[in-house]
Amino acid sequence: MNYKRGDVVLVRFPNSDLKTYKKRPALIVQADALVTGLPQKIVVLITSNLSRTGSTRLHIKQGDVEGLAMGLRTDSVVVADNLATVMEREIDKTIGHCPIMQTVDKALQETLGLSAG
Repeated sequence: MNYKRGDVVLVRFPNSDLKTYKKRPALIVQADALVTGLPQKIVVLITSNLSRTGSTRLHIKQGDVEGLAMGLRTDSVVVADNLATVMEREIDKTIGHCPIMQTVDKALQETLGLSAG
């Protein structure tokens, strides 16, 4: 499958122990032109735990334009400070596309300590 930056996918997202996982939506943030030589993608966690707040966490309402475009089933939080590299075989399918990647990029800049260019 050809996954692109901004795609919202259903993926086996690894838990912090790196041995177990939870199937959940995640946002692909890896640049499309990045050549790693491996069938993998960098993704950020999307959770329905609305108590996760902060400047690197973007709340998305399921019924809003963004939530509908992203294919979310419930109000959710894009957690830009929880990244994982997953093999493409761990991705089940694309469920939507994120229309607010510029906002996600700002959160990623803060997460990674990068200045806005």
